Amino acid sequence: MLGFVGKRLLHLIPVLLAVTVLTFLIASLLPGDLAYVMLGDQATPEKVAALRHTMGLDLPIWQRYLHWLSDVLRGDLGRSFRTGETVLGAISARLPVSLQLMVMAEVIGLAVGIPLAICCAVRPGGRLDRALTAVAFGKLSLPSFMVAILLIYVFAVQLHWLPATGYVPLTEDPLGNLRCFVLPALTLAFGEWPVLMRVLRSDMIATLQEDYIAMARAKGLRPARILLVHALKPSSLTLVTVTGINIGRLIGGALIVETIFALPGIGRLLVGAIYARDFIILQGVVLFVAAGFVVVNFIVDMLYAVLDPRIRHGRA
Repeated sequence: MLGFVGKRLLHLIPVLLAVTVLTFLIASLLPGDLAYVMLGDQATPEKVAALRHTMGLDLPIWQRYLHWLSDVLRGDLGRSFRTGETVLGAISARLPVSLQLMVMAEVIGLAVGIPLAICCAVRPGGRLDRALTAVAFGKLSLPSFMVAILLIYVFAVQLHWLPATGYVPLTEDPLGNLRCFVLPALTLAFGEWPVLMRVLRSDMIATLQEDYIAMARAKGLRPARILLVHALKPSSLTLVTVTGINIGRLIGGALIVETIFALPGIGRLLVGAIYARDFIILQGVVLFVAAGFVVVNFIVDMLYAVLDPRIRHGRA
């Protein structure tokens, strides 16, 4: 297992370096003068020259990248030119909000998708399977912002059960914190469970046709044990893959959802940096999100080895 992890770590290093290069090029290859764009109406030749020197824009691009990469490796992602706030501080203050939103959305998606997939796999082609398939495909056609508006209208405007917008810190009011996250998490989860259900359903249908499942039935094992113990685990490899990939979808969906529900998370920080033309914050947030996505996929690779020992022994 240690050798398997070591090989994956060696593959992870060049990927992370490629992420840093692409992230650095976001701001460096933009058309026009970056210093002039950041200064906006306050741009004067003197201020533009001073800002270019401060940001190292007068150096060759490869030198700027090496200086920037050196700062990143020391944990310095830069400082906002407009607010003076460090990028790492801005991310640290807003990361818990985005993490809580994504975890709740993923948990809800799995809690809905896995049981429905098992029910469909037991009798493929039955009425329940056809009905859930139709609902899943119909749900995939709805964009997240439309789902958010519908949920706000029903649960906030009509029923007055949940708040439409706002954020309450967990340390101040745990119940109020959960209430303000229910609608945003449901909005994201409604786009997750159809994919999870369809993927696991297909894999479980194939697994239930294997010989060892027939042998388990011949031994008289309970159907619930066969489904949950013997069939679910080997059918979960693709589910784990999709769950890891969905992290990127959740981050993209959070850009819209956090703006609609006024949640102070990473997505809203990124949108604000775009509107304010704060390219230092933009560059730092994109690097953090991209590196996080790469790390999540590395963790998914490790889960493969846990679910299927053949993978870590090179015989998958």
